[in-house]
Amino acid sequence: MRSILSLILLLCACSDSSDVLEQLPNSSIAGAPRDEMPETRLEARIKRAVTIGEDGPRLDACGAMGQVVRVGPSGLAMRAAPFAEAEETGRLAEGARAHVCTRSLDQKWLGIVVPPAADANAAGGGGIDCGVSSPVERKQPYDGPCMSGWVSSASIRLVAG
Repeated sequence: MRSILSLILLLCACSDSSDVLEQLPNSSIAGAPRDEMPETRLEARIKRAVTIGEDGPRLDACGAMGQVVRVGPSGLAMRAAPFAEAEETGRLAEGARAHVCTRSLDQKWLGIVVPPAADANAAGGGGIDCGVSSPVERKQPYDGPCMSGWVSSASIRLVAG
């Protein structure tokens, strides 16, 4: 029995495993040829919607208000997904406010909804309602009229909620 096990282990050690890796599909897009999916830039095309309603149907769809801090004159990049390589979808200036709706599992990114620039600091939100200051029935992706995306949590200070 011991000699059979040794023979099997010896045969396994001699196999060429590099062929197996080339035959496997990319984990995120099954069936896509590897040469069409450069792994270094794959993340840049991924989008993840901001989720609202995580606090349940009795609380506001976005439970907090945050303010952009410590970003300097270039502002804070808002991204399409919660990681640095994701596509930049906009920039927020120092002092801008946003509804904080969700956060990434590692707590490094916040999913936000941004009121229009002219109304961002106005009392009562001015003219456009982003639809996140009242409850929603269930947890869902944000699809309202305001801009949404992901920002670094280190650059947002909670001011309400």
